[in-house]
Amino acid sequence: MTSEAAVSSPPAISSTPAKRDYYWLRSFAAGGVAGCCAKTTIAPLDRVKILLQAQNPHYKHLGVLSTLKAVPQKEGFLGLYKGNGAMMVRIFPYGAIQFMAFDNYKKLLSKHIGTSGHIHRLVAGSMAGMTAVICTYPLDVIRARLAFQVTGYHRYTGIANAFHTIYLKEGGVLGFYRGLTPTLIGMAPYAGFSFFTFGTLKSLGLKHFPELLGRPSSDNPDVLILKPQVNLLCGGVAGAIAQTISYPLDVARRRMQLGSVLPDSEKCVTLSKTLTYVYKKYGIKKGLYRGLSLNYIRCVPSQAVAFTTYEFMKQFLHLN
Repeated sequence: MTSEAAVSSPPAISSTPAKRDYYWLRSFAAGGVAGCCAKTTIAPLDRVKILLQAQNPHYKHLGVLSTLKAVPQKEGFLGLYKGNGAMMVRIFPYGAIQFMAFDNYKKLLSKHIGTSGHIHRLVAGSMAGMTAVICTYPLDVIRARLAFQVTGYHRYTGIANAFHTIYLKEGGVLGFYRGLTPTLIGMAPYAGFSFFTFGTLKSLGLKHFPELLGRPSSDNPDVLILKPQVNLLCGGVAGAIAQTISYPLDVARRRMQLGSVLPDSEKCVTLSKTLTYVYKKYGIKKGLYRGLSLNYIRCVPSQAVAFTTYEFMKQFLHLN
Protein backbone atom coordinates (compact mmCIF):
# COMPACT_ATOMS: atom_id res chain seq x y z
CA MET A 1 0.00 0.00 0.00
CA THR A 2 1.26 3.46 -0.88
CA SER A 3 1.13 6.27 1.68
CA GLU A 4 -0.42 9.50 0.47
CA ALA A 5 2.69 11.31 1.65
CA ALA A 6 4.57 9.64 -1.15
CA VAL A 7 2.09 10.88 -3.72
CA SER A 8 3.29 14.48 -3.89
CA SER A 9 1.56 15.48 -7.11
CA PRO A 10 -1.88 15.03 -8.68
CA PRO A 11 -2.52 11.69 -10.31
CA ALA A 12 -1.91 11.10 -13.97
CA ILE A 13 -4.65 12.70 -16.02
CA SER A 14 -5.74 12.14 -19.57
CA SER A 15 -4.27 14.73 -21.86
CA THR A 16 -7.63 15.59 -23.40
CA PRO A 17 -8.84 19.09 -22.49
CA ALA A 18 -12.18 17.86 -21.15
CA LYS A 19 -10.54 15.44 -18.74
CA ARG A 20 -7.99 17.98 -17.58
CA ASP A 21 -10.60 20.71 -17.08
CA TYR A 22 -12.76 18.35 -15.10
CA TYR A 23 -9.87 17.59 -12.75
CA TRP A 24 -9.12 21.31 -12.23
CA LEU A 25 -12.80 21.97 -11.51
CA ARG A 26 -12.91 19.24 -8.88
CA SER A 27 -9.67 20.45 -7.34
CA PHE A 28 -10.99 24.04 -7.27
CA ALA A 29 -14.23 22.92 -5.61
CA ALA A 30 -12.40 20.88 -2.96
CA GLY A 31 -10.27 23.84 -1.89
CA GLY A 32 -13.24 26.22 -1.89
CA VAL A 33 -15.39 23.99 0.30
CA ALA A 34 -12.46 23.46 2.69
CA GLY A 35 -11.94 27.21 3.03
CA CYS A 36 -15.63 27.95 3.64
CA CYS A 37 -15.99 25.23 6.29
CA ALA A 38 -12.86 26.44 8.08
CA LYS A 39 -13.84 30.11 8.17
CA THR A 40 -17.47 29.49 9.17
CA THR A 41 -16.21 27.47 12.12
CA ILE A 42 -14.29 30.41 13.55
CA ALA A 43 -16.26 33.40 12.19
CA PRO A 44 -17.12 34.82 15.66
CA LEU A 45 -13.48 34.67 16.70
CA ASP A 46 -12.46 36.37 13.45
CA ARG A 47 -14.84 39.26 14.13
CA VAL A 48 -13.45 39.75 17.64
CA LYS A 49 -9.88 39.58 16.34
CA ILE A 50 -10.50 42.43 13.91
CA LEU A 51 -12.16 44.54 16.62
CA LEU A 52 -9.19 44.03 18.96
CA GLN A 53 -6.43 44.37 16.39
CA ALA A 54 -7.65 47.74 15.16
CA GLN A 55 -8.53 49.06 18.65
CA ASN A 56 -12.25 49.56 17.90
CA PRO A 57 -13.37 52.36 20.28
CA HIS A 58 -16.46 50.41 21.38
CA TYR A 59 -14.49 47.39 22.51
CA LYS A 60 -10.85 48.50 22.93
CA HIS A 61 -11.04 48.35 26.73
CA LEU A 62 -12.07 44.68 26.65
CA GLY A 63 -10.20 41.41 26.27
CA VAL A 64 -10.98 38.42 24.11
CA LEU A 65 -13.56 36.66 26.28
CA SER A 66 -15.24 39.88 27.42
CA THR A 67 -15.53 41.02 23.79
CA LEU A 68 -17.11 37.69 22.83
CA LYS A 69 -19.71 38.35 25.54
CA ALA A 70 -20.14 42.06 24.78
CA VAL A 71 -20.76 41.77 21.02
CA PRO A 72 -24.00 39.72 21.34
CA GLN A 73 -25.20 42.03 24.12
CA LYS A 74 -24.58 45.16 22.06
CA GLU A 75 -25.29 43.90 18.54
CA GLY A 76 -27.21 40.65 18.97
CA PHE A 77 -25.97 37.11 18.32
CA LEU A 78 -25.61 37.72 14.58
CA GLY A 79 -23.17 40.51 15.43
CA LEU A 80 -20.59 37.76 15.91
CA TYR A 81 -21.01 36.91 12.22
CA LYS A 82 -20.88 40.48 10.87
CA GLY A 83 -18.83 40.51 7.69
CA ASN A 84 -19.10 36.73 7.29
CA GLY A 85 -21.12 37.06 4.08
CA ALA A 86 -18.26 38.98 2.52
CA MET A 87 -15.88 36.41 3.96
CA MET A 88 -17.71 33.53 2.23
CA VAL A 89 -17.66 35.42 -1.08
CA ARG A 90 -13.91 35.80 -0.64
CA ILE A 91 -12.92 32.54 1.01
CA PHE A 92 -14.32 30.12 -1.56
CA PRO A 93 -12.07 31.37 -4.38
CA TYR A 94 -9.26 31.98 -1.87
CA GLY A 95 -9.31 28.44 -0.51
CA ALA A 96 -9.83 26.98 -3.97
CA ILE A 97 -6.91 28.90 -5.47
CA GLN A 98 -4.61 28.26 -2.50
CA PHE A 99 -5.03 24.49 -2.31
CA MET A 100 -5.06 24.03 -6.08
CA ALA A 101 -2.01 26.28 -6.51
CA PHE A 102 -0.14 24.43 -3.74
CA ASP A 103 -0.58 21.07 -5.47
CA ASN A 104 0.59 22.48 -8.77
CA TYR A 105 3.48 24.58 -7.44
CA LYS A 106 4.70 21.53 -5.54
CA LYS A 107 4.52 19.42 -8.70
CA LEU A 108 6.26 22.13 -10.72
CA LEU A 109 9.10 22.54 -8.22
CA SER A 110 9.63 18.81 -7.93
CA LYS A 111 9.65 18.31 -11.70
CA HIS A 112 11.72 21.26 -12.87
CA ILE A 113 13.92 22.17 -9.92
CA GLY A 114 14.21 18.83 -8.18
CA THR A 115 14.01 20.28 -4.66
CA SER A 116 13.52 17.96 -1.70
CA GLY A 117 10.07 17.15 -0.35
CA HIS A 118 10.39 19.35 2.74
CA ILE A 119 11.75 22.37 0.87
CA HIS A 120 9.23 22.30 -1.95
CA ARG A 121 6.37 22.12 0.59
CA LEU A 122 7.62 25.33 2.19
CA VAL A 123 8.21 27.18 -1.09
CA ALA A 124 5.04 25.89 -2.76
CA GLY A 125 2.96 26.82 0.30
CA SER A 126 4.35 30.37 0.31
CA MET A 127 3.73 30.80 -3.41
CA ALA A 128 0.21 29.36 -3.16
CA GLY A 129 -0.70 31.67 -0.30
CA MET A 130 0.54 34.76 -2.10
CA THR A 131 -1.25 33.75 -5.32
CA ALA A 132 -4.55 33.36 -3.47
CA VAL A 133 -4.09 36.70 -1.68
CA ILE A 134 -3.45 38.65 -4.88
CA CYS A 135 -6.50 37.15 -6.57
CA THR A 136 -8.94 37.81 -3.69
CA TYR A 137 -7.49 40.78 -1.78
CA PRO A 138 -10.25 43.35 -2.55
CA LEU A 139 -12.79 40.98 -0.99
CA ASP A 140 -10.64 40.72 2.13
CA VAL A 141 -10.59 44.51 2.46
CA ILE A 142 -14.38 44.65 2.16
CA ARG A 143 -14.79 41.92 4.72
CA ALA A 144 -12.51 43.70 7.20
CA ARG A 145 -14.38 46.99 6.78
CA LEU A 146 -17.77 45.34 7.37
CA ALA A 147 -16.56 43.32 10.37
CA PHE A 148 -15.09 46.46 11.98
CA GLN A 149 -18.45 48.25 11.96
CA VAL A 150 -20.56 48.35 15.11
CA THR A 151 -24.35 48.30 15.00
CA GLY A 152 -25.66 51.87 14.98
CA TYR A 153 -22.40 53.28 13.61
CA HIS A 154 -22.40 51.97 10.05
CA ARG A 155 -20.34 53.54 7.31
CA TYR A 156 -21.26 50.88 4.74
CA THR A 157 -24.66 49.27 4.19
CA GLY A 158 -23.35 46.11 2.56
CA ILE A 159 -20.80 44.55 0.22
CA ALA A 160 -21.87 46.48 -2.89
CA ASN A 161 -22.02 49.80 -1.02
CA ALA A 162 -18.57 49.20 0.47
CA PHE A 163 -17.10 48.53 -2.98
CA HIS A 164 -18.73 51.65 -4.39
CA THR A 165 -17.70 53.90 -1.47
CA ILE A 166 -14.07 52.77 -1.36
CA TYR A 167 -13.73 53.10 -5.13
CA LEU A 168 -15.08 56.67 -5.12
CA LYS A 169 -13.42 58.00 -1.98
CA GLU A 170 -10.13 56.13 -1.61
CA GLY A 171 -8.37 56.34 -4.94
CA GLY A 172 -10.26 53.95 -7.18
CA VAL A 173 -8.84 50.45 -7.64
CA LEU A 174 -5.79 51.21 -5.47
CA GLY A 175 -8.12 51.71 -2.51
CA PHE A 176 -8.84 47.98 -2.54
CA TYR A 177 -5.17 47.10 -2.20
CA ARG A 178 -4.24 49.00 0.96
CA GLY A 179 -2.12 46.71 3.09
CA LEU A 180 -1.29 44.31 0.25
CA THR A 181 2.46 44.49 0.91
CA PRO A 182 2.31 43.37 4.58
CA THR A 183 -0.29 40.80 3.59
CA LEU A 184 2.01 39.23 1.01
CA ILE A 185 5.02 39.45 3.32
CA GLY A 186 3.00 37.89 6.13
CA MET A 187 1.37 35.28 3.92
CA ALA A 188 4.68 33.90 2.68
CA PRO A 189 5.77 32.54 6.09
CA TYR A 190 2.20 31.80 7.23
CA ALA A 191 1.12 29.71 4.26
CA GLY A 192 4.60 28.30 3.78
CA PHE A 193 4.99 27.04 7.34
CA SER A 194 1.35 25.95 7.48
CA PHE A 195 1.62 23.64 4.45
CA PHE A 196 5.17 22.67 5.41
CA THR A 197 4.26 21.67 8.97
CA PHE A 198 1.10 19.81 7.97
CA GLY A 199 2.81 17.99 5.10
CA THR A 200 5.82 17.08 7.20
CA LEU A 201 3.74 15.80 10.11
CA LYS A 202 1.60 13.80 7.67
CA SER A 203 4.55 12.21 5.91
CA LEU A 204 6.33 11.37 9.17
CA GLY A 205 3.17 9.93 10.69
CA LEU A 206 2.39 7.71 7.71
CA LYS A 207 6.01 6.64 7.41
CA HIS A 208 6.69 5.70 11.03
CA PHE A 209 3.21 4.88 12.40
CA PRO A 210 1.12 3.78 9.40
CA GLU A 211 -1.13 1.36 11.29
CA LEU A 212 -1.71 3.70 14.23
CA LEU A 213 -2.28 6.96 12.35
CA GLY A 214 -3.31 5.89 8.85
CA ARG A 215 -6.18 4.21 7.03
CA PRO A 216 -6.90 3.29 3.39
CA SER A 217 -8.41 6.06 1.28
CA SER A 218 -12.10 5.50 0.55
CA ASP A 219 -11.68 6.32 -3.15
CA ASN A 220 -8.38 4.47 -3.60
CA PRO A 221 -7.66 1.60 -1.16
CA ASP A 222 -4.06 1.45 -2.38
CA VAL A 223 -3.38 4.91 -0.93
CA LEU A 224 -2.86 5.33 2.82
CA ILE A 225 -4.16 8.56 4.37
CA LEU A 226 -4.29 9.98 7.89
CA LYS A 227 -7.26 9.27 10.14
CA PRO A 228 -9.60 12.29 10.53
CA GLN A 229 -8.64 12.97 14.16
CA VAL A 230 -4.95 12.91 13.24
CA ASN A 231 -5.62 15.28 10.36
CA LEU A 232 -7.30 17.67 12.79
CA LEU A 233 -4.34 17.54 15.17
CA CYS A 234 -1.73 18.06 12.44
CA GLY A 235 -3.72 20.95 10.94
CA GLY A 236 -4.07 22.62 14.33
CA VAL A 237 -0.35 22.40 15.08
CA ALA A 238 0.46 23.75 11.62
CA GLY A 239 -1.83 26.73 12.13
CA ALA A 240 -0.43 27.58 15.57
CA ILE A 241 3.18 27.61 14.37
CA ALA A 242 2.38 29.64 11.27
CA GLN A 243 0.38 32.24 13.19
CA THR A 244 3.10 32.83 15.76
CA ILE A 245 5.64 33.61 13.05
CA SER A 246 3.48 35.98 11.00
CA TYR A 247 1.15 37.69 13.52
CA PRO A 248 2.72 41.22 13.72
CA LEU A 249 2.40 41.49 9.96
CA ASP A 250 -1.24 40.49 10.25
CA VAL A 251 -1.84 43.33 12.71
CA ALA A 252 -0.21 45.83 10.33
CA ARG A 253 -2.24 44.46 7.43
CA ARG A 254 -5.54 44.94 9.24
CA ARG A 255 -4.79 48.52 10.26
CA MET A 256 -3.77 49.41 6.69
CA GLN A 257 -6.85 47.71 5.26
CA LEU A 258 -9.21 49.67 7.51
CA GLY A 259 -7.73 52.90 6.16
CA SER A 260 -9.94 55.95 6.69
CA VAL A 261 -12.15 54.06 9.14
CA LEU A 262 -9.42 54.58 11.77
CA PRO A 263 -8.78 58.05 13.27
CA ASP A 264 -5.01 57.50 13.03
CA SER A 265 -5.04 56.16 9.46
CA GLU A 266 -2.46 58.72 8.29
CA LYS A 267 0.10 56.96 10.49
CA CYS A 268 -0.58 53.59 8.87
CA VAL A 269 0.12 54.16 5.18
CA THR A 270 3.14 51.87 4.75
CA LEU A 271 4.23 48.62 6.36
CA SER A 272 7.26 50.08 8.17
CA LYS A 273 5.33 53.13 9.41
CA THR A 274 2.44 50.99 10.64
CA LEU A 275 4.69 48.56 12.51
CA THR A 276 6.67 51.43 14.04
CA TYR A 277 3.55 53.36 15.05
CA VAL A 278 1.83 50.34 16.64
CA TYR A 279 5.03 49.38 18.49
CA LYS A 280 5.67 52.90 19.85
CA LYS A 281 2.07 53.58 20.83
CA TYR A 282 0.97 50.19 22.13
CA GLY A 283 4.13 48.11 22.54
CA ILE A 284 4.63 44.45 21.69
CA LYS A 285 2.07 42.66 23.85
CA LYS A 286 -0.75 45.21 23.54
CA GLY A 287 0.11 46.28 20.01
CA LEU A 288 1.99 43.96 17.66
CA TYR A 289 0.64 40.85 19.38
CA ARG A 290 -2.74 42.16 20.55
CA GLY A 291 -5.32 39.43 20.04
CA LEU A 292 -2.71 36.67 19.62
CA SER A 293 -4.33 34.55 22.32
CA LEU A 294 -7.54 34.70 20.30
CA ASN A 295 -5.61 33.79 17.19
CA TYR A 296 -4.30 30.66 18.85
CA ILE A 297 -7.87 29.75 19.74
CA ARG A 298 -9.11 30.45 16.21
CA CYS A 299 -6.20 29.22 14.08
CA VAL A 300 -6.11 25.73 15.57
CA PRO A 301 -9.70 24.78 14.63
CA SER A 302 -9.53 26.81 11.41
CA GLN A 303 -6.48 25.09 9.98
CA ALA A 304 -7.57 21.75 11.41
CA VAL A 305 -10.95 21.97 9.66
CA ALA A 306 -9.40 23.34 6.45
CA PHE A 307 -6.87 20.54 5.99
CA THR A 308 -9.27 17.83 7.18
CA THR A 309 -12.08 19.02 4.89
CA TYR A 310 -9.69 19.25 1.96
CA GLU A 311 -8.47 15.70 2.56
CA PHE A 312 -12.09 14.53 2.75
CA MET A 313 -13.05 16.41 -0.43
CA LYS A 314 -10.08 14.89 -2.27
CA GLN A 315 -11.56 11.46 -1.58
CA PHE A 316 -15.15 12.51 -2.24
CA LEU A 317 -14.20 14.02 -5.61
CA HIS A 318 -11.71 11.24 -6.41
CA LEU A 319 -8.59 13.42 -6.42
CA ASN A 320 -6.27 10.96 -4.67
